[in-house]
Amino acid sequence: SDVLAYLINFISSHVQTMFARGIARNAVKTNATAAAGLRFNSSMVQDKLFDKLLVANRGEIACRIFRTCKKLGIKTVAVYSEADANSQHVKLADEAICIGKASALESYLLPERIVEAAKITGANAVHPGYGFLSENAEFCEMLEKAGITFVGPKSAVIREMGDKIKSKVMAESVNVMHIPGFVGAIRDETHLLEVANKIGYPVMVKAANGGGGKGMRRANNDEECREGYRLSLAEA
Repeated sequence: SDVLAYLINFISSHVQTMFARGIARNAVKTNATAAAGLRFNSSMVQDKLFDKLLVANRGEIACRIFRTCKKLGIKTVAVYSEADANSQHVKLADEAICIGKASALESYLLPERIVEAAKITGANAVHPGYGFLSENAEFCEMLEKAGITFVGPKSAVIREMGDKIKSKVMAESVNVMHIPGFVGAIRDETHLLEVANKIGYPVMVKAANGGGGKGMRRANNDEECREGYRLSLAEA
């Protein structure tokens, strides 16, 4: 069984590689940039989306983006706090700039520092990674006003989709399927239990503007529902 699994993986990998190379070759013929979630030889891709990309994050996500940019011939900029000066993502980037103290609240979560770093280094695009400022509409808007591309949605989209109530109302308005539930703000614990029992357990208690999975709790009964409500409120 181990040999069979190895052969299946090997064949699958080979087929994916050949398929991706075909995409890359076709991209060159059509003067388009290849973008596939498969392996490909980036030297076959002619066009670049950006000359220099700043990653407003750290750790593994920043490292992955820097490695990909290197394959695509895109210059990279790392931002780091004082505590991360010797981190791997700093070493992988072509340039690095310190944006503040060790605390994320004094560095990675300050949008004006990121925008200033992009201006200083001449980065014409910013990738937010995940977490930190990735769902911050104000940050995206600051970049848009500065003429710097945000690798992600427009600020208006982030603002609308960040509010779970607004996004559900929007989905309903265009007949997009979504999880059944109460579309609106819960007034208090009494209202919460009325809604939860009407829907039927288990339910999910979610902060309307939690973001990144924050303020989200599963509840299997009334007591868990009350607890999830209190925790979600506090976390939000």
